[in-house]
Amino acid sequence: MQVTALNDQQLIACYLDGNERAFEELLNRHQQKIYTSIYLFVKEQSLAEDIFQEVFIKIIDTLRKGKYNHEGKFLQWAMRIAYNMCVDHFRRNKRRPQLSPTETFDIFDVLKSNDLNAEQDIIRSQTHQKVRQLVDQLPPEQREVVILRHYADMSFKEISQLTRVSINTALGRMRYALINIRKMVEEKDIVLQ
Repeated sequence: MQVTALNDQQLIACYLDGNERAFEELLNRHQQKIYTSIYLFVKEQSLAEDIFQEVFIKIIDTLRKGKYNHEGKFLQWAMRIAYNMCVDHFRRNKRRPQLSPTETFDIFDVLKSNDLNAEQDIIRSQTHQKVRQLVDQLPPEQREVVILRHYADMSFKEISQLTRVSINTALGRMRYALINIRKMVEEKDIVLQ
């Protein structure tokens, strides 16, 4: 059986029947989005890797105990676990994530890109860096919604459930984030190409 052709639910069923390759495919399918979201919250590569491992240990335990019941929504369920683990980490350490200018991780290293010529690649890289810096300057609640919406590709309904706020609050936070980003672009005379 070719596991790459199976959907998430089928992969979970195969894994529970003893097919380890099915879980490997499930992990490969979703690891970039989950890891990237964790990293954007914690801003530290080694911590993000630790939390990422904890997330998949929890997923395996939940699957093996037969407690998984989010049919067809594996990624959203996994993202909720990742988000909760990040929140738990900050509660334990009583701090919010901060951008470290010495970090070597770049979100766009894990995203697929089309073949670009060198000049386009440099311009794109500079633009992405400017946008990341603007997002990092947003208030925590607004930054959180931007990360979950644009980097984790979650719907506003999923964001509202994950962050335990109403959909209108999540939409409002996104709206204010965009307003704040536009304001910063104008104030700092930043050119985004």
